[in-house]
Amino acid sequence: MTSKVIPWYKRKRSSEVKSDFAYQYSTKRIVSEQTSQSRKSSSKSASQVQATATEAMAEPAYTIPVFRQRTREETEGVEEYQRVSKKVEKGLAAIQEEIQRMRISTKAQVDSLAIEKEVKQKMYRKVDVLEAIPRMPDFIVALRPHTVWEKMPVKLFCTVLGTPMPVVKWYKGGVPVDPLSAPGKYKIESKYGVHSLIISRCAVSDTADYSAVATNTHGTATSAATVTVRSAGSGGWSSQIGIVPRLSGSHFSKLEVSLVDCFPVTFGVEGESASLLCSLVVVPDLPNLPPLVEWYRDDKLLQPGPLVDMSVGGSVARLVLPHLAKDDEGLYTIRVYTKDGTSEHCAYLFVSDATPPVAGAPGAPMSVKAYDINSDYVLVAWKPPNTVNEAAITGYFVDRCEERSDSWVQCNDAPVKVCKYPVHGLKEGHSYRFRVRAVNSSGISRASRPSDRVTALDAVESAKLEGSHEGVPSAPGQPVATRNTRSSAFVQWEAPKHGQQGLMGYYIDGRIVGSKDWFACNHKPFKLNRFVVHGLTLGETYVFRVQAVNVFGLSEESQESGPISIEPALATPSSPYGISLLNCDGSSMTVSWSSPKHCGGSRISAYYVDKRDVDTLVWKEVNTSGIVDRVCTVDNLTEGTFYEFKVQAANMAGVGLPSAPSLPMKCEAWTFEQPGPAYDLTFSEVRSHSLVLVWKAPVYTGASAVSGYFVDMAKKGSCEFVALNEEPISQRYMQVRDLEEGEWYVFRVRTVNAHGIGRPSLVTEAVCARPPPGTKEIVAGVDEETGDIFLSLEACDISQTSAFIWSKNYKPIGECPRVTVTTKGRTSRLSFINPDKDDLGRYSVLVTDTDGVSASHTLTEDALNSMLELSYAIRNPIVPLKHGLNYEVLEKGHVRFWVQAIKLTPAVTYRFVVNDKEVTSGEGHKISHDVSTGVIQMIVDNFTRDSEGTYTVQIHDGKAKAQSSLVLVGDVFLAVLKEAEFQRREYVRKQGAHFSESVSFTVTDDCTVMLTCKVANVKKETTFHWYKEDEEIVPETPPNVMSGACALPIPLFSRKDQGVYKAVIGDERGKDTSTYDISGEVFDDIINAIARIAGESASELVVQCTPEGIRLQCYMNYYTEEMKTVWKHKESKIASSEKMRIGGTTEMAWMQICDPSDKEKGLYTIEISDGVKTHARTFDLSGQAYTEAYEEYLRLKAAAFAEKNRGRVLGGLPDVVTIMEDKSLSLTCTVWGEPTPEVTWFKNEQEVASNEHTRITFDGGKFSSLVINQVTPEDSGKYSINVRNKYGGEFVEITVSVYRHGEQIPESKLGQPKMATPAVIPPSKTPTPASSKAQTPSMSMKSPTPASTPKSPTPAPKSSTPATKSPTPAPKSPTPAPKSPTPAPKSPTPAPKSPTPAPKSPTPAPKSPTPAPKSPTPAPKSPGIKSPTPLGKSPTPKSPTPTPRPRSPTPTFKSPTPPRFMKSPTPPRK
Repeated sequence: MTSKVIPWYKRKRSSEVKSDFAYQYSTKRIVSEQTSQSRKSSSKSASQVQATATEAMAEPAYTIPVFRQRTREETEGVEEYQRVSKKVEKGLAAIQEEIQRMRISTKAQVDSLAIEKEVKQKMYRKVDVLEAIPRMPDFIVALRPHTVWEKMPVKLFCTVLGTPMPVVKWYKGGVPVDPLSAPGKYKIESKYGVHSLIISRCAVSDTADYSAVATNTHGTATSAATVTVRSAGSGGWSSQIGIVPRLSGSHFSKLEVSLVDCFPVTFGVEGESASLLCSLVVVPDLPNLPPLVEWYRDDKLLQPGPLVDMSVGGSVARLVLPHLAKDDEGLYTIRVYTKDGTSEHCAYLFVSDATPPVAGAPGAPMSVKAYDINSDYVLVAWKPPNTVNEAAITGYFVDRCEERSDSWVQCNDAPVKVCKYPVHGLKEGHSYRFRVRAVNSSGISRASRPSDRVTALDAVESAKLEGSHEGVPSAPGQPVATRNTRSSAFVQWEAPKHGQQGLMGYYIDGRIVGSKDWFACNHKPFKLNRFVVHGLTLGETYVFRVQAVNVFGLSEESQESGPISIEPALATPSSPYGISLLNCDGSSMTVSWSSPKHCGGSRISAYYVDKRDVDTLVWKEVNTSGIVDRVCTVDNLTEGTFYEFKVQAANMAGVGLPSAPSLPMKCEAWTFEQPGPAYDLTFSEVRSHSLVLVWKAPVYTGASAVSGYFVDMAKKGSCEFVALNEEPISQRYMQVRDLEEGEWYVFRVRTVNAHGIGRPSLVTEAVCARPPPGTKEIVAGVDEETGDIFLSLEACDISQTSAFIWSKNYKPIGECPRVTVTTKGRTSRLSFINPDKDDLGRYSVLVTDTDGVSASHTLTEDALNSMLELSYAIRNPIVPLKHGLNYEVLEKGHVRFWVQAIKLTPAVTYRFVVNDKEVTSGEGHKISHDVSTGVIQMIVDNFTRDSEGTYTVQIHDGKAKAQSSLVLVGDVFLAVLKEAEFQRREYVRKQGAHFSESVSFTVTDDCTVMLTCKVANVKKETTFHWYKEDEEIVPETPPNVMSGACALPIPLFSRKDQGVYKAVIGDERGKDTSTYDISGEVFDDIINAIARIAGESASELVVQCTPEGIRLQCYMNYYTEEMKTVWKHKESKIASSEKMRIGGTTEMAWMQICDPSDKEKGLYTIEISDGVKTHARTFDLSGQAYTEAYEEYLRLKAAAFAEKNRGRVLGGLPDVVTIMEDKSLSLTCTVWGEPTPEVTWFKNEQEVASNEHTRITFDGGKFSSLVINQVTPEDSGKYSINVRNKYGGEFVEITVSVYRHGEQIPESKLGQPKMATPAVIPPSKTPTPASSKAQTPSMSMKSPTPASTPKSPTPAPKSSTPATKSPTPAPKSPTPAPKSPTPAPKSPTPAPKSPTPAPKSPTPAPKSPTPAPKSPTPAPKSPGIKSPTPLGKSPTPKSPTPTPRPRSPTPTFKSPTPPRFMKSPTPPRK
């Protein structure tokens, strides 16, 4: 007797077993021991096998071994063991759970094998019974329709009964399905009367009517169903337009390859490059074994070449088109061979025309190919370009280029009108390439891409391209456009009725409704009569037209399609996700879920929830009517049972795919004190470094109310959550800051009440910290027309089903009497009604059915007050004034009252009111306005004391009003009246000659101060005068009033030039005066201006030695003591004193160091300040510079001392004496010198000896006399006296004329004294001052003729001995002895070159009367020598050294840049 087998899914069990869908989860489950029913069978049945396996897998009770049993004392010592065991408890639990799962899985497999074996046995027995009964095929389970997403599998199955067993064949659209035609695409199975057709990776092209036809000898039965495949990607290119690349062959692969981040629809331009990328996920990823990838353009397999570059590596498949042409336009498909078959992705590449060489020229032709190749000619054909807004094409030029040449030769002289041309004149065996250019009325297009190379050879069989004689095709049928995606539309049309033979394809054009400009949708003829137009704008409305193309050109345009608004095509929504348990009371469970990511282009209207016991595979509906909320309470559940749930969303297109089953959830009453999990975690306001997380409160609150929430965050892929808040927050939202841009994060929320922290929420999906492209923020403003305060957001992305959800503090506002929400297009506005402080807070808006478009704005009190003020101004409009009422005094004394508005309209009205009395435009008042500038003005011609009061202007401009007043009383009025009277006087003054510019000053480059002024309205009779302190100044150059400018120069400006200057101009029309007070600040400004020019022209400091000390001089254009000049020594300011004397001349400033010493060494600086800038010059008086200066100072000091003490004639002698003979002549003079000088008298250069006739006396060393008794004519002549001591002397001449009785008195002749130069001691070369002996001047001789030594003022050794020992010279001859240092002639009569001075030139001229071979001034290199040994009473040499410029030892130099150091102020003698 056979045993009765009960299927496993019908058995009643007290235990709970996971279903196959629950094996992927690791939730801990307590599984009770399964009881099995014994079967009564002698044979080894499947039940026995199952029982044996169950016993083998049963978990025996654990018995503690004896060696592990511990005493009480040992138990107390196991604390350490317990601590360690707790750490591994979780790991052991996980291992046990995995073992339990494997046991359950093995048991399920055993049950399945047993059922399968038992079914087979029963089927065989049933067949045996029914074999004898004939029966035609009958479908017990018929086919049912399916709607699936693209790339998903679909399985069609049916159950057929019949005798004999029917044969089932599958058909697609009436065509038999052949699995070998597309390997891996179709799979047909037949088991136990169940027949199935599995279509893997469905494409949109798989949408069709499928039928199963069952046939046996008794008849045929058919079951049919429709399979609909919807595209969730780029519009289903390959399926919608019917281009499906065929498999290039069987390629087996052991790699699992998935396509991610595939290339989208791409737009390019001729001449540029394009790159199509697709990321691959390869398992296993072997660097040396990349997956097999194929690229297709339309339905043609691409091969690598110079125009196509393919590469696979680094998990990226890349196709690069380096030089785009319109030939490259088309549908590109990437096909990757995987372990399970193929994986594909396709998208369209559009290539538009490049900029033509001539504006208005057509686009380049394309698809140039050579046909009917022969030895002497080739037939070239091409496709014409699309012309949208250009002129019609009138013809084509064909060019050829021979191989290995870059020169193109035009083949036809006149443009050919059809798209083919036979090229003759080819050379046999030569290879050629061809290109084509289109021509229209504007010019010639760019050349097409060259054709492939062809060789001119005789072909045995050639396929000739026969031209159609039908001409251009007729226009295609009216296109029909339907919605496709948010940026594309699906266009299809009927083929043209005539001219289908040789049809190359179609051009599709489109335009926006309301625009006249068409744009090309494709740039290469498309072969099929359906096309997907991409690159459209969401929300815009378009129309389309189509043209057919053949070799003869383009057809007429088709009729325009109906307008279509670009919206995504309707589809069912995607599946919900994130099912979580919110509460359970033992008999019901409350679950929630997240809304689908894609709504399918229509608002989600309902949700449907299914449930099942984990022990069964049968899903049961929870609700038959749709649920609007995403929370559902499932009732009538069995306590202690595990349940799974799934949810489906529905919209206008239907019910979408179900969600993945939830985790198994146990129906067990929640009694814990902590709260349940929060739910519905959503993100908003995702930015680069922040986002806002919003959630809902838990349904189960526990034993007390919820007091707060903790928010945890972790990076994607990490399990280490970090709490973002230390203390619980009460609000159900949180703004998370300080995120890393581009990083992915996940979040969860934990709820807190008085009893602790509850269960965490489900972890959110990962979110990237990057805002959506084009994200905009909320704008707060005031409506310019209504004055309403509003918050507005312009969404960067929106769909047809999108809605703007406004919230305050992240609580939806909904219907609220305080605000109104209006939406227009992409913009939503939240307007406040009578806003106040209760409306303050954080406002946010979320745009549904978008990629997270949201924003927020915090309305603060200050911002609200500002907008309230603006709102009041708009609702109570006023004319906005740019300037209130103001006044301006004009040139004639008129007063202008004016007000300026920001904006005025031509309808503006206004009036002026003065002292409560309206003033109209008339005599004495002129009122006007200017709309462009917004100025309203009133001009009062005669402004007098009666004009005091209040002035008001009232403005009305539409509904707006404005008023502005000005009060002119008291001091303000007097000031205006004074200014008006002044302007009246000025106007009268300017009627005659007057000053257009008052007197002012300028300083010239030579530091001359110029008082300048400008005059106007002058004539020839106009006079001009300058005055200072009412005294007229007459300048050297009279002023020229006709030039319009007059100037008064003030050279060598100083304090004495202070005073009041006045310029007076006048004529018969009147006069005008301009005064200028040069004192105080004006004087200081002039001095500063002079100082600026002088400081810029200042030379470097130079050293000038004087007998008093060392002087530092700075030459400049002009110097005056009023200039701010500071001398510094080593950064210390120098004050004028006896030691340091400061002064200057008009040409220089100087500082003299009197009696210098080593303390005065160092850096000296002069600073000239002009009030803005300080001009500094420096000199380092140290080292060699100081030594040389000090030596020069000593030399000049000695020379000055000698000049002071030399012998000289103080007075008493006449220049000319005329005397009668026989009279006595007395020549007496006073002499001085220290020591007492020697006195010698000469007559005609001969020394006069004292005798009876001529007596010489010298009394007291002061008075010297020459007395001639009874003069005779022989006594006439030139007398001279030579007064000399050791420091020098003086030579004075007197002319004496004696006339006889009765003769006429002779004419007088003047005589002049001659002065000798004091002896000069040359400076020593040593750094120490020279000794006193070296400074001793040379001795003078009693010779009237001064002499000088060749190289030194000190006499040579041979001339050091005086001629006589007496102070009175012994020789009777006035000529010096031969050994005298001064050579003189021996004859008393001077030679022509005698050194005796000329009678009329007693004072030395540039040519000295006593020429010397060399200058008496020592050369710089001449060392000082000691004076020769003097004789007893006469130490002074008798060789005087006269100086060319007596009494002037310190010459000045006027050069602006003198040498740094001058040796001596005494120039050399010639």
